[in-house]
Amino acid sequence: MRTRRSFLRSLAGATASVPLLKNGGLRRLEAADIGVAGRSSQEVASDEDYWFEVQQAFTVDRSLINLNNGGVSPSPRIVQDAMKRDLDYSNEAPVRTMWQDLEPHIEGVRRRLAADFGCDVEEMAITRNASESLEIAQLGIDLEPGDEILTTDQDYGRMLTTWDQRVRREGIVVNKVSFRNPPTSHEELVDLFAGAITPRTRVLHFCHITNLAGLIFPVGEICRMARARGIDTIVDGAHAYAHFPFKRDDLDCDYYGTSLHKWLLAPHGTGFLYVRREKIKDLWPMMPAPEQMSEDIRKFEEIGTHPAANHNAIAEALTFHLAIGVERKAARLRFLRDRWMRYFDGMPGVKIHTSFDPAMSCGLANIGLEGVEPGSIATHLWNTGRIIVTPIGHEACTGLRVTPNVYTTLDEIDTFIEAFEKVVEKNG
Repeated sequence: MRTRRSFLRSLAGATASVPLLKNGGLRRLEAADIGVAGRSSQEVASDEDYWFEVQQAFTVDRSLINLNNGGVSPSPRIVQDAMKRDLDYSNEAPVRTMWQDLEPHIEGVRRRLAADFGCDVEEMAITRNASESLEIAQLGIDLEPGDEILTTDQDYGRMLTTWDQRVRREGIVVNKVSFRNPPTSHEELVDLFAGAITPRTRVLHFCHITNLAGLIFPVGEICRMARARGIDTIVDGAHAYAHFPFKRDDLDCDYYGTSLHKWLLAPHGTGFLYVRREKIKDLWPMMPAPEQMSEDIRKFEEIGTHPAANHNAIAEALTFHLAIGVERKAARLRFLRDRWMRYFDGMPGVKIHTSFDPAMSCGLANIGLEGVEPGSIATHLWNTGRIIVTPIGHEACTGLRVTPNVYTTLDEIDTFIEAFEKVVEKNG
């Protein structure tokens, strides 16, 4: 059986195909991995010696504290170096070096992403972000006037806007269900959707994990319930992939879109779209492709001239991600989350909008303060402590979204705790 240690050693020795490993980033991670061999992910989550080595792979500015990795995250040095290398090479003679030499490497990226996600390589399209991926599905499905879309009022704004355009242009109907943060159980969410389906429902669209308060949905249960009723499912995985463990078969959805510049730490402007094989033919691409590509997943990549460097460097991000291991990564993110969430849990005036249940949340969480507008708190934290958080104004989870990442230190979490506690005391 291949172990993480043997995987790391094979990468570190593959300098002919992956020359950037010589910069020491993965060699340090290999050494750190040896030090925690045989220990559970939960044990390693609190091993600061191990995570110190992970932190050294990044070139972030430590004069500020970035707790908004949910929007877009910095990449480790090996990803930056790969992208810079390919950009320089592309610029030598782009019609040759970029189009003919580098662009074909996308097939290797596709193969590796598909293997990690757990789908067929011919079901995986490389895109620029989750919005592009999801809009391909939203705009590409044939619908008739009166057909209904079932979604939630806490889905991502851009995706709701996309459906709204189809409402205005084609006369479809969008129904939105509401839910509390956090709900009491996953069953509550399944029942919510099941009770809102009508005979005209054609598509269920919902988040794998919400961007507002970090609620993980029971995707597989909802999708199987929908399929039994002949309803297509579009899952917004913008914040899910490479954040916590799962595979395609766990989801059983028809369409899945994600960004890779969040939790995979890939170059900014990278993502993927999964389309169930039998759905590809009838899904229209956003940019027209020739008819002979109708059953080819690559028709969704027909976007005109674009840099090859961005999507090629996804391979380095995936290498870094797999070197840590998604179970270990998720355990660390929950460890960092619990450090600040448990400190404030039960504190008068404070509202935690995110569940402590690991089945319902991971590294993305939301905290509110009664009577205080979250935007003013976010501005105060930045002005006084150079702490970056995200204000959330939705009535179901008004507060601050806090999203650390694997490069975040305990000292940075504790600095946030101290700063937010002062805000609580001032407004108590």
